[in-house]
Amino acid sequence: MLKNICAGLMSAALLTGGLTTYAGAEPVHVPTLADMSVQVKEPTVQEQALAKETGKAVASTPVVPVEEAQPVAAAAAEVKKEEPAAPEAEKKSLEKKISINLAARSLALFEGTEKIRLYPIGPGTPYTPTPVGYYKIRSKDVNPSWTSPTTGKTIPSGPDCPLGYRWMQIQGNYGIHGTNNPDSIGHYVSNGCIRMQEKDVEALFDLVKIGTPVEITYNRVVVEKLADNTVVYYIYPDGYGWQKLSVDDVSKWLAGYGVANFVSNEDIEKKINESDGEPTYVAKVYPLYVNGEKMKNKAVEQNGVMYLPAIDLADAVHVDLGWNDKTQKLISTLGAADGVDKKDVLYCKLADAKTLFKLDGAVEKNNFVMKFVPNEKKTSLGSREDKIDATQKLDYKVAGVAQKAGQVKAEKAGKQDKTKK
Repeated sequence: MLKNICAGLMSAALLTGGLTTYAGAEPVHVPTLADMSVQVKEPTVQEQALAKETGKAVASTPVVPVEEAQPVAAAAAEVKKEEPAAPEAEKKSLEKKISINLAARSLALFEGTEKIRLYPIGPGTPYTPTPVGYYKIRSKDVNPSWTSPTTGKTIPSGPDCPLGYRWMQIQGNYGIHGTNNPDSIGHYVSNGCIRMQEKDVEALFDLVKIGTPVEITYNRVVVEKLADNTVVYYIYPDGYGWQKLSVDDVSKWLAGYGVANFVSNEDIEKKINESDGEPTYVAKVYPLYVNGEKMKNKAVEQNGVMYLPAIDLADAVHVDLGWNDKTQKLISTLGAADGVDKKDVLYCKLADAKTLFKLDGAVEKNNFVMKFVPNEKKTSLGSREDKIDATQKLDYKVAGVAQKAGQVKAEKAGKQDKTKK
């Protein structure tokens, strides 16, 4: 028995259209038409019975047309069987996962939580969108052939094959594959499959195995925290017309990273209107600890200035805190300093934390750690320089007394000599 696996092809007319061409399209959540196919042989009854007894799945295998069954072609047409389960000792944190964002038209490969690859893609059109959800790599084919669902004509692997040279099935009639039309990448062009540049799909093919999870989402807002703790966000066009955005929507995304108060509503509105997918760098963010206790809000460094949530610090050190809106001053029971009101959240600068709360801090292992500043003990001698000055003055004084004592002694000796005479 043969079945068709869609790989997505679109007419040249649609390829010439921009993103705005599809802005008013009604979303279709599950495409019903397959415009490309890879022929795959279903398991036999005997294979299915054996699989039922052993508890192992039987993978489908490609059927090479008779006219293609050359020794070289047969050796090249490879399908990797289900790989054995990883040993229990293997850490889950290093497992790979494919994450596809249709709004961004990108495919990311993660190893644990680290993004190790990022590729541009060509997903489904707004009329035949790629379905979102959670899937996995079900089969991997090298040099697949394509059979037209309308004419039944088969195109073998090669430069004329719309599938390129790699195919990875993810679910039913959907898969990730190469293309012989590289200019289509970056546009909504297929009937639901994920197209990739040939060099990219071949690289991805070698990095993943059968069973690798595949997550497909549609997120116009993407917020990331870079390795140096910088938070950056992107807003992509609404190619499918599925996700209208407001300032509040974007603020909620930014709030999850602790920087919502550091981006103005006007800047967010402008970013939504542009929807250009370009990065906007906001600030560096650190979890905040005071005397070993983690604070609710974070320490935020923007334009070289470290901002600290003032009320969090006051609560942590049990200090009363007031705010003078007119003078923009923070007043604590220990002192007063300039404050910053960011969307009704009060911040103080690191340089003023010592005055307001007797706290100082620094970055330690990607956390911002603050501790009490011990009271500076003042001695009568003061600093080291003061000690030297005091000693010198003391020496001069002693020397003067000694000199005066010597003079008195000499005078007494002179009087005694006169008496004797």
